[in-house]
Amino acid sequence: MAEGLMKKFYGQRAYVQSAGVKNDMEVDGFSVAVCREMEIELARHRSRSFEEMQEWGDDLSQFDLIIALSPASQRMALELTRHFHLEIEYWPILDPTGLGETREAKLAAYRQARDMIRDRMIARFGPPILEDHPAA
Repeated sequence: MAEGLMKKFYGQRAYVQSAGVKNDMEVDGFSVAVCREMEIELARHRSRSFEEMQEWGDDLSQFDLIIALSPASQRMALELTRHFHLEIEYWPILDPTGLGETREAKLAAYRQARDMIRDRMIARFGPPILEDHPAA
C-alpha cells in the first residue's frame, strides 16, 4: 500500500521498493480495494522480503531511507543495515489485518491504515506532485 501511494504522489522522484519481514507477501484484496479508491492499482503488486531484495541484487546500502511500518520490520531493518549509513524511520501505522467483523468494517480499517500512511507521507515528503504540474 505504501509503495503504491508513494509512486502515485511523487512519481519518479525517488526509487521506492516495498519490503517486508516475510517472503511471498501477496497484497490482500482489502488493500487492493482501498487503494483502487484512490486510483492506485495494486492487483499485481507483491512485496519482497529484505533477503529477497539482496538476492535479486538490490544493495541496501544504496537506499537513503527505510520506513518501517511495524516493530518487526524496524528491528529487521536495524539488524540488516547496522553497517550502512542510512536513515530508518518507524511509522506506527494501524495493522488492519484481522480487524472488523463485516466486509465494510474490514474496509474501514484498511482505509484508516491507508489514510494514516498517506498523512505521514505528506507530512514527511510534502504535498503530492500533480501529474499536470511536475516539480521544477
